[in-house]
Order: sequence, then structure tokens, then C-alpha cells
Amino acid sequence: MADAKFREGVKTLARLGHTFDAWVYHPQIDDVTALADAVPEAKIVLNHCGGPVAINAYKRDEVFPGWKRSIEALAQRPNVYVKLGGLGMRIGGHLFEKLPDPPSAQTLADAWKPYIETCIAAFGANRGMFESNFPVDKGQYSYWVFWNACKILAKGASAAEKANLFVGTAKRFYRLDGIG
Repeated sequence: MADAKFREGVKTLARLGHTFDAWVYHPQIDDVTALADAVPEAKIVLNHCGGPVAINAYKRDEVFPGWKRSIEALAQRPNVYVKLGGLGMRIGGHLFEKLPDPPSAQTLADAWKPYIETCIAAFGANRGMFESNFPVDKGQYSYWVFWNACKILAKGASAAEKANLFVGTAKRFYRLDGIG
């Protein structure tokens, strides 16, 4: 993302009215911040809450504070949005695949709450959007369980905030007028 040709490509996307989806792992969030600063006219969305990794050498308790700082810094860029999801992948270290039965919506919501709440607090509901990561997450839980977890996570939001999180932000970001 620091490469001049890559950035020129992102500038071209912006000039053509297109967006850029950044799917990175948490150590790369600051690279997205630098890209957003270098190409402020580009609309960028950070996928999967910035890909927090919590397996192998990455320990959740050690990763979370740095991930949070990077999310909060990135959110200061008004041209950047965040997709709230993608946390069911095995790289997240939640070990859902080791459970005897698939996790419930409440189990997912409890595991993801610190990440989702941090992202919504940083970006706001007007720049945050729930996202499905299916079919990738299909091996962990069902589509319906995932969306019910999102509903649990949004329980305290106002009606306007829920409208943004579940459809409004995505419609605006991707220019999906006439949908939903």
C-alpha cells in the first residue's frame, strides 16, 4: 500500500467513483491509515474489523491494545469506513471449530463484543456496516446464527444507528441507491 504505483491505482479508483476494500491483518492497519492520508479523496473500507489475529505467536490479550490504537487512529480519517464481521475465521483464535457443537449467536456476540464495540465507538454507526463472511465462516456456524449475533451486538443502538449498521452505511458507501 506504500508503493507509488499502488497508490496511483487507488487514486484512479477514486477518480472513477469506485471504492477500495482493504482486507489486511491487524499489523497492517497502520498501512491503511497511511494510504488514507496519501489518497484522501479515496473511499476506503477496512474489512473484517482489521483482521485481528490471535493464533500462534499472536496472543489476544497482547494484540488487542495495539489493534485498538490502530483502529482509533484509522477512524480519524473521514474517508475510511469499517466492515463489522469476519471475526469467525480461525485466525481470530476463538476456537469455535473445537466446540462439540456450533456456537450460539450469544457465544459469538460475547466473543466479538470488544472488537465490534471498539469499531463502532471509533467509526460511529454512520461509517460502520455489518458484513457477512460467508461462505468462509460456514464451517464455524450458520448464516442465521451470525446475523442473530449481529442483532445481539446492536441491541443497545438506536433505530437510526441500527438502520445504518445493517443497511444504510453500505448503501451510501457502495452507492446502492434503490436497494433496501
